[in-house]
Amino acid sequence: MANIFSSSIGKKLVMSLSGLFLITFLLVHLTVNLTMLVSSDLYNEGAHFMATNPFIKIMEPVLALGCLVHVLYAVVLTVKNMSSRPVSYAVKKDSNSSTWSSRNMFILGSCVLTFFVIHIINFWWKIKVSGDISSTTVGGVEMHDTFTLVTSLFKIWWYDVIYILSFILLGLHLTHGFWSAFQTIGMNNSIWFKRLKMAGHIYAIIVVLGFSIIPLYFLLA
Repeated sequence: MANIFSSSIGKKLVMSLSGLFLITFLLVHLTVNLTMLVSSDLYNEGAHFMATNPFIKIMEPVLALGCLVHVLYAVVLTVKNMSSRPVSYAVKKDSNSSTWSSRNMFILGSCVLTFFVIHIINFWWKIKVSGDISSTTVGGVEMHDTFTLVTSLFKIWWYDVIYILSFILLGLHLTHGFWSAFQTIGMNNSIWFKRLKMAGHIYAIIVVLGFSIIPLYFLLA
């Protein structure tokens, strides 16, 4: 039991659980972001709540740790898989046994991670560290004008291209990662496999479309 997390199965389990945690966060993040389409005040209130609520403050470092663990275990498993097959196999493409996404999860994840770093620099760093953000008052409460910070970037077409492309890559990552995570924790019979695979595709589409609609709305407004 003590060595479970050092085994291949244990590493996959940790990566799956951290992945499911991040999948849950994505839905919360998308829900808050979609309020930008309703009103600036509603979004600023939501962002202010996320920044000041004690529970959210506790979850913020947990989220960062979950992301770090997911990335590190992905690197470890990828390196291990590569080292176990030092000699390249003959080229073999079988679309029935695996998908392009499943064969390129590390590449997709690396691209998403790159965007995540850019995202942190543009938003989290300015809000939490540099203070390079204006303030506004909503309902008598002074708070960061997160709405203006975010939407100002969404009016730059090339940033929107990068943003949307990144979420498309994330969607491809999720189409495999979603059902694979559940499969790793034991939901791997034939019935659940079909349902989870379909749910993974639906979830990925919701995430890609949901996050993509927002920058397009402000770019074309």
